[in-house]
Amino acid sequence: MAKTILLGKRRRIIAMDSASFMEECYQGDIIVCGSHGGASAAKHMLKFSPGGAIFNDAGKGKEDAGMAALAVFSEAGLPAATVDAFSARIGDGMDTYDSGVISAVNQEAAACGVRVSSLAREAALKILERKEQGQ
Repeated sequence: MAKTILLGKRRRIIAMDSASFMEECYQGDIIVCGSHGGASAAKHMLKFSPGGAIFNDAGKGKEDAGMAALAVFSEAGLPAATVDAFSARIGDGMDTYDSGVISAVNQEAAACGVRVSSLAREAALKILERKEQGQ
């Protein structure tokens, strides 16, 4: 399931339960995703050129595998963050948006003003605003 949360001038904030729902029609949008922040989810999502993403850290996992998306998105020059798995249900994009608390950010998300412990809804808006400004 994918749901439009907020419409910007050129981009949207989209909540989706799984990175596998990412399609070309979401190009440039900010995706708030219930999926783990593993490398496979990030690589799939990047095939469709999102503007940025927030994932679930899935409890971080061995060697922080649940947050590998942050580095993958950084390589593409895109903002990404994860929410703490104890703050939002894994696999539930709307709960990630509504209840998620940021657990980690990449450098690009930090440049947008996203900070650890902020709410996912606030983080998504900061990324959207930065992208709308053309940065």
